Amino acid sequence: MTSIDRSQTVGTPRTYEVRTYGCQMNVHDSERLSGLLEDAGYVRAPEGSDGDADVVVFNTCAVRENADNKLYGNLGHLAPRKASRPGMQIAVGGCLAQKDRDTIVKRAPWVDVVFGTHNIGKLPVLLERARVQEEAQVEIAESLEAFPSTLPTRRESAYAAWVSISVGCNNTCTFCIVPALRGKEKDRRPGDILAEVEALVAEGVSEITLLGQNVNAYGSDIGDREAFSKLLRACGSIDGLERVRFTSPHPRDFTDDVIAAMAETPNVMPQLHMPLQSGSDPVLKAMRRSYRQERFLGIIDKVRAAIPHAAITTDIIVGFPGETEEDFEQTLHVVREARFAQAFTFQYSKRPGTPAAEMDGQIPKKVVQERYERLVALQEEISWEENKKQVGRTLELMVAEGEGRKDGTTHRLSGRAPDNRLVHFTKPGQEVRPGDVVTVEITYAAPHHLLAEGAVLDVRRTRAGDAWEKRNAAEQAKPTGVLLGLPKIGVPEPLPVAASGCGCD
Repeated sequence: MTSIDRSQTVGTPRTYEVRTYGCQMNVHDSERLSGLLEDAGYVRAPEGSDGDADVVVFNTCAVRENADNKLYGNLGHLAPRKASRPGMQIAVGGCLAQKDRDTIVKRAPWVDVVFGTHNIGKLPVLLERARVQEEAQVEIAESLEAFPSTLPTRRESAYAAWVSISVGCNNTCTFCIVPALRGKEKDRRPGDILAEVEALVAEGVSEITLLGQNVNAYGSDIGDREAFSKLLRACGSIDGLERVRFTSPHPRDFTDDVIAAMAETPNVMPQLHMPLQSGSDPVLKAMRRSYRQERFLGIIDKVRAAIPHAAITTDIIVGFPGETEEDFEQTLHVVREARFAQAFTFQYSKRPGTPAAEMDGQIPKKVVQERYERLVALQEEISWEENKKQVGRTLELMVAEGEGRKDGTTHRLSGRAPDNRLVHFTKPGQEVRPGDVVTVEITYAAPHHLLAEGAVLDVRRTRAGDAWEKRNAAEQAKPTGVLLGLPKIGVPEPLPVAASGCGCD
């Protein structure tokens, strides 16, 4: 490790950068890491600093075969920069840190801090200890020390927020290492969740996403099998909360009372992410997924009967060990029957430490690639057909920030429909802020987005837009950003429903 520069100007705030990999759980954890650092006096480095911050934090993912190679490549890139900048610190946290522990410091001895998924709240202390003692600090807790939502959090959005309802997972899917790294499911008390939601709404948030590794298993830790549906209904009674979403559920635990709560609670959005993983019963059994094709399609039918306009998305893994051509055809059959609005497709890759990594029947890469391309082509066709059904509909969009990459050149803005479809719309003559709501008519459909090319029919200024405007003004006055008060928690602008970036739900 490089010795610490004791001559740094007194009172000069140290800058930080957090780099996030993996699923939405990590995205939310990174908001907490940012909040912790800002609470400790650090300031966010300017956009595009690319490793020039005084502290660079890697929040890692362990569910991809090459996750460690990616991390060590990035660490290697920073090594000469750190050597030339006395006082710079590097921290590694998240799932890969929980799994590899001392290996990280052995392979990258210039790393200052290694921390796990259960003790993210220790980051500022560990950084200071590493600075004072001038040696690497490795601290991995074996169980959750405090529910993460009690930690300060720097939200990336003023109008939309993550709200964690549980951490950990009780499932034992053979392709997934998450339960080993995040532990058994632990639920928050309903009153604590609702209190957080109410506090967020008081700050101007109008959309929340309930977040958990398996949200509809919520209640197993507190002894109430209907706890999740009750939570959805309770969110419906919070004045000012316009949109409620959740991710990700598991088909095993998805019950009729949840479908009823979705259909009967006006602010619960007509959107569902239901991970399939495979349409083959033998493969599902090998994956240790406790449902079969008939059960899965039955859920889809019930949701569509109760919520006709629901957009249903999924995760699918192609090339799981032992998958035959017949097995793969069963997956294609489910895709045709379910008609997903979108599917997040993954080529199977070995997750070190999982049972599937040691299974016989590993599929050649060439075969996996060919099947993957067929699946993607089929889903693209279905996505486009389903999106074309939206043409002519009048929809309310929540205006989003940063979701339309070409908006500047096309003179459009972008927003999310209630079912979470991305819509690009003509910029109206009056000011429209992220968080405001516009009414538009859909005129064109592409596989992954919709267009509303006519004039905006209505603009509704909202408290969420006010919150965005207030925060934007504050950040222009103080470019490094601010914390947004208790409970200091949330999400970036509404994300495409994708559930887990790892496909592990």
